[in-house]
Amino acid sequence: MSPNRTRTVARVKCSHIARLGQFGAVSNDDESQENTQGANMSQIKETFVGIDVSKQSLDIALRGGQEESFSVKAETKELQKLTKKLKEAAPSLIVLEATGGLENELVCALALAQLPVVVVNPRQVRDFAKATGRLAKTDSIDAKVLAHFADAIRPEVRPLPDAQVTALEALVNRRRQLIEMRVAESNRLGSSSDKKVQSNIKAHIQWLENQLDHLDKDLSQTIKDSPVWREKDELLQSVPGIGPVASFTLLTSMPELGSVSNKKIAALAGLAPFNRDSGTLRGKRQIWGGRANVRTALYMPTLNATRHNPVIMAFYKRLRLAGKAAKVAITACMRKLLTILNSMFKNNSPWNENLASPS
Repeated sequence: MSPNRTRTVARVKCSHIARLGQFGAVSNDDESQENTQGANMSQIKETFVGIDVSKQSLDIALRGGQEESFSVKAETKELQKLTKKLKEAAPSLIVLEATGGLENELVCALALAQLPVVVVNPRQVRDFAKATGRLAKTDSIDAKVLAHFADAIRPEVRPLPDAQVTALEALVNRRRQLIEMRVAESNRLGSSSDKKVQSNIKAHIQWLENQLDHLDKDLSQTIKDSPVWREKDELLQSVPGIGPVASFTLLTSMPELGSVSNKKIAALAGLAPFNRDSGTLRGKRQIWGGRANVRTALYMPTLNATRHNPVIMAFYKRLRLAGKAAKVAITACMRKLLTILNSMFKNNSPWNENLASPS
């Protein structure tokens, strides 16, 4: 029940008591009027908003209490008008898709206006659209699907990251982009036979490596400048196998560390095995979804931990002796390492081999 609705009910109750005090009883007409008001309030529907974001425009769809669809330009002035209009509509939830950063300005504007906004995975919304028979795809249809998704699924509203988190995340994302470019150029170098082209590619690779060095220094300095970040980074790097890059990624991409259960943190990272059973068929358990960048950041540290971290090494050997495939054992070790980190953050305690569960 919304605050406005609660206040309306309170006013009805107060007026009811006032009439009792004044006349000692309530007339049938008064009772009938109050019943009508209660029925009207019970019919009030919540409003859900879906916003499809593109570079040039925003398509908005309202569902529930208000049914409306419209489009505005993706400009700062228009965002201010849109925020004011949505504030008046008092929606229960606003849902947008992650669009590679195009949604950031809008999300910030809505959050500053204290509107309940959630950014969701586009794949989830598309699967929902297919499940509900929405096969066509246009900006206006997508906005309506997002509003329907908000109404049916009601994803949890989470607090936006602060400025420090956003700045650190931008540096980590840029580092990942530079590495992807370096890998692409290295592949081109191996397939090129022209000396001039090879020379050009080598020069670009060298430039990318220099940029990576500068970026790593910026990341380290950003961590050192913040007491909170520095403490968390020290906790993470106290674990054998976890280095600076894995620490940076976990700090920015797994803010839930220490605040949720081990099962939840594994699911968020996409490291929780899901059943694939149907009837008498018992399929192999597989990991699915989650945050791919976290899994990527954990892979090499886990591989290193299977050789140098006593707890992870013993766990890996036991799985292999039980007949588990190497990749399956590595994935299980990634999940175990992440749950250990989650417990460390929850207890604010550094790595302790004796306290880490051997199971």
